[in-house]
Amino acid sequence: MQKSGFDFDKTVDIDFNVDFDAWPPSEELVSTLRSQFKNVKIYSPDSNGDGYVQFVLNAVPTYELVTFIQKSVSEMAAQFGGVCESWGVLQEV
Repeated sequence: MQKSGFDFDKTVDIDFNVDFDAWPPSEELVSTLRSQFKNVKIYSPDSNGDGYVQFVLNAVPTYELVTFIQKSVSEMAAQFGGVCESWGVLQEV
C-alpha cells in the first residue's frame, strides 16, 4: 500500500470480513455487528467461494486499529464459528 502511494493519514472506509466455519452466520452476531458498525452486508456462498459478512469502519487505517478490530471482532465471533482475518481499503491507482 505504501509503495502505491496510499495516504495513511487520511480517513477512509475500511472493509473487514468475517469468515465462518458453517453457513449461515448467526443472526445474533449479525445484529451485534450492525449495532457497532455501518454497512454490514452478508455475502452468501457462491461458485467463487465461501460466504462472509462484511462491515465498514470509517477511520485512519493504522496497524494498531486494524489489529484491534480484527482481534475484538474475532473474539466476539468465535462462539459462532467466525473469525475476522481480512480487511481492505479502496485504493486509487
